[in-house]
Amino acid sequence: MRGFVIFITRVAVSLGLLYPALRGINFSAIQSRLSHINLLWIAVALAVTILQIFLGAPRWREISDLCHAPMSDLKAFRYNMIGTFFNQTLPSSIGGDAVRLWLLNRTGAGWRAATYSVLTDRAVGLIALALIVVASLPWSYGMISNSNGRLALVFVDFAVLASCLGFLLLGHLHWPWLKSWGPSRHVHACSVLANQVIFSKKSGPKIAVLSLAVHFFAVVITWCCVRAINAPGDFGQLFVLTPPILLVTMMPISIAGWGVREATMMIAFGYAGLAQTDGAAVSFLFGVVHLIVGALAGLIWIFSAEKRVRHIEVARTMED
Repeated sequence: MRGFVIFITRVAVSLGLLYPALRGINFSAIQSRLSHINLLWIAVALAVTILQIFLGAPRWREISDLCHAPMSDLKAFRYNMIGTFFNQTLPSSIGGDAVRLWLLNRTGAGWRAATYSVLTDRAVGLIALALIVVASLPWSYGMISNSNGRLALVFVDFAVLASCLGFLLLGHLHWPWLKSWGPSRHVHACSVLANQVIFSKKSGPKIAVLSLAVHFFAVVITWCCVRAINAPGDFGQLFVLTPPILLVTMMPISIAGWGVREATMMIAFGYAGLAQTDGAAVSFLFGVVHLIVGALAGLIWIFSAEKRVRHIEVARTMED
């Protein structure tokens, strides 16, 4: 019952954010844009999305190896794809991460190792995204003329960066209570793992390249959506605008980021001097591309051995 209430709440949040975001928007302009979609660019966006998921697999595999939960790159990619499917029906990326955790545990890794690997993988990705946003701040600050927009951007950038640095610093602290108190013990362990992964001479450069590539391809997907509707906006502008939008969209308050992404992208496009209607159309296409990839990933889940095992476990539970 509690899970159902949370789900309904997040659906309401998505709809509640979509309404003010789209209120007053010229829907005829959006319809005009969407009625001339270049499907070739959408196909490229789909291919890049799958490539993005594929590049996330070796990063997770490297982290899982440190957690003593080894798996192949192919298995990590398959689990990432299944996680993408659940991301489209559950809040933000939390639902997909929970499924990835469950799948890795099924391999015999154990709940703790699986949990640490997934959480550390998520933290490393967030740290890379925060660094990209801060590094691009001089260009984004120059692009945005609105003083409120500049202030909001600087606040979000440094709030996230401070949180990431604080998380990494936690792994270097040796206070006894950090390792004895339940919640802090697990966060501290993930911080130690993140430091090992990022600052290791062996895995660090590889993790850095993969993490930056994953976020770079998110910009490419956005650019493909812009090209698909022939909207104004060059790659440089999108490289500056997309990472902060992704940061905000990662908040687990809506379903698959719907509502949050639209509102943020429209505001970002407006601050950059681009049409907010184009921001709404691009955000919609971005979401549709991920829905299609999620549907393809759903086929992997439907025909996976793990799904059959889960059905057997549920059946046994009901019999007991």
